[in-house]
Amino acid sequence: MFQKTSKYHTSAFAVPLSLVIGLSAGGVMAAAHEGPEFLSTPSGEGVKTNYGECWNAKGGSMDAMGCVEEVMELDSDGDGVPDSRDKCPNTPQGVSVDADGCPIDSDGDGVPDYRDQCPGTPPGAKVDSNGCEIIPSLSINVTADHFAFDSAVLKRKMLDELDDVAARVKASKGDEMLEIVGHTDSTGPEAYNLGLSERRAQSAANYLEGKGVSMSRITVKGMGESAPVASNATREGRAMNRRVEINTK
Repeated sequence: MFQKTSKYHTSAFAVPLSLVIGLSAGGVMAAAHEGPEFLSTPSGEGVKTNYGECWNAKGGSMDAMGCVEEVMELDSDGDGVPDSRDKCPNTPQGVSVDADGCPIDSDGDGVPDYRDQCPGTPPGAKVDSNGCEIIPSLSINVTADHFAFDSAVLKRKMLDELDDVAARVKASKGDEMLEIVGHTDSTGPEAYNLGLSERRAQSAANYLEGKGVSMSRITVKGMGESAPVASNATREGRAMNRRVEINTK
């Protein structure tokens, strides 16, 4: 690719003739050297370094001269955008790029089109590495139903919520992971409540596995009484704190 450039002049820098050996009339080739990179012009009349100096290739004169108007610019990844303007170097061959040399991302989800397995994602949607929408974070039965005191048995309304989660996860094209977190109220020893919260989370995980959600996509954690959503001073508040939450990540 050739690009019109303005002429440069300099007289404070000398380039030995040996550095421009290989420049031939009508040819375009880079000279082998250490230091600045030299490119010949199509006519072979001059060279331009990547530092901006211009030299006469004929006879190796050290006199400064104006760069000829046609100068080759490197395009290392061959995407049609010269390296000097390419904000995304090393783009794979054949990938469509924008004016900055970056792969096109038509739906703006952060995953370029050539890797996006779910094009047309709605604006603002959270996606996985394949560009597929991840279901939003979910909370199981914070208000609809709660675990009985000192119990890890799932109640009917909780099972209905978990059925919905299982269906959504299996229908999703994303590769989201589920983090299931169990909680308790503040009644009883803290260490006991931590174990109880883990058992509650595991109960939910086992149910989801039975509904077809792979356990490899599930992590289980207990928080004990450390993260209440209501006051433990009332019966109603304690009931709300006996819960399981499911978060996607």
